[in-house]
Amino acid sequence: MAASCLKGLPRFTTLAALTALAAMATPFPAAHAAPGASREPIQLDAQSSELDYGNNQLLFRKVKISQGPMSISADSAHATGLDFENSHWVFQGNVHIVMAQGQLAADEADVTFEQKVLERALITGKPSTFEQREAVSGRRVQGHADSIDYDVSRGVIHFSHSAWLSDGQNEIRGDSLKYIVLERKMIADAADQNAQRVHITITPPAATPGKP
Repeated sequence: MAASCLKGLPRFTTLAALTALAAMATPFPAAHAAPGASREPIQLDAQSSELDYGNNQLLFRKVKISQGPMSISADSAHATGLDFENSHWVFQGNVHIVMAQGQLAADEADVTFEQKVLERALITGKPSTFEQREAVSGRRVQGHADSIDYDVSRGVIHFSHSAWLSDGQNEIRGDSLKYIVLERKMIADAADQNAQRVHITITPPAATPGKP
């Protein structure tokens, strides 16, 4: 049986818990689909689990949630909502989020699902990291900060406190930075810097052999 750390929660074996969730891990109807949302089924795997149906609470150990190219793994996860229709998850310990647009790693992640799709991820750590790699060129965009807020539906990532971003040639540092995922655009608004200055390092491209 799953080891309990929440008093009063009913206990289930992992197999029984995942069987109970099987009905929820199905593609949502087209009528409820968000624009551009994945219609892939949601899969959940865990080493152990505890479900409190009365209070709508879940606890998982060594958990991984996946949907198409998206996956979230962590040492543990607490959640509200059993169907991913409108649920809030807190992942803790070795958090790793993978999406088609890139991947994030942190100590903790606060994640929201809406209409069975990952809507927002707020990750924190010392530091929290983001990486995006172009499939063809292999060029990487990397960033880290104490806090990273990824608005998945808008494709905007907000880096806060000790923020750093690099596209492999240019680096930018500040208290607050933004990255537009699809446009691969780095932004540092003066109003967001809390009186700190933005520092930019531009590395000239390597000289072509045979040319001055």
